Amino acid sequence: MLTNKIIVVTGASRGIGLCITETLLREGALVVAQARNQTPELTQLNRQYPGRLLFVAADLTVSSEIDQLWQSAEAWQGNVDVLVNNAGLYVDSPIDDTDKWQQGWAINLQVNLLAAADLTRHALLHFKARKQGIIVNMASRSSHRGDDAEHLAYGAAKGGLLALTKGIARGYGEFGILAYALAPGWVRTNMAEAFIAEVGEEEVCKNLPLREVTPPQDVAELVAFLSSGRCRHATGSTIDITGADYVR
Repeated sequence: MLTNKIIVVTGASRGIGLCITETLLREGALVVAQARNQTPELTQLNRQYPGRLLFVAADLTVSSEIDQLWQSAEAWQGNVDVLVNNAGLYVDSPIDDTDKWQQGWAINLQVNLLAAADLTRHALLHFKARKQGIIVNMASRSSHRGDDAEHLAYGAAKGGLLALTKGIARGYGEFGILAYALAPGWVRTNMAEAFIAEVGEEEVCKNLPLREVTPPQDVAELVAFLSSGRCRHATGSTIDITGADYVR
């Protein structure tokens, strides 16, 4: 389905991003995997899929490293077909602590929205010249309903990704550029596992209609499908992946 498509994935070293990277490789893609540091999991994937995975170390809080990430991706095979803006942080922004409030807003906006916007700009310039390209943005259930009182900045940043996605689809569709957003709820990642261990699986799942936390593979499969270009007229859409925990 994705044979020889060149796909950039941010936040590829763990959780949803690692699952996306592995799924895309299995489907035949060539993947540029961004993370702050190389990990054993990415090293193993590199051995398993020789010549088809390029790891690029980049700190998404540093503009020059974001630029270098894209330049490295484009130089690797001479072009890029898909950008997956998956990287994200969940940092609190409590109202009763001025420093934490400001720091929380700064880091949430930078990693969850501004870094994605900067990579999107590079991608749009590249895709516009090629008259084709796909962007998949990893939003959140919080994009629709907001987050809790301690994470106002996170919800706001993820909400911005939805507006970005719609703007791309509306503004660049004539150039063959497609854009989609995914909005997961509870996904079984390391961060979720820590919370589950603290409060118990039954407590977490009691309000989930499917009575289970979403496996990251569900998210990865949707990224792979959207990256194939087989759903062009859904451009601009947001797909919720919450097991009906949040239904619009």
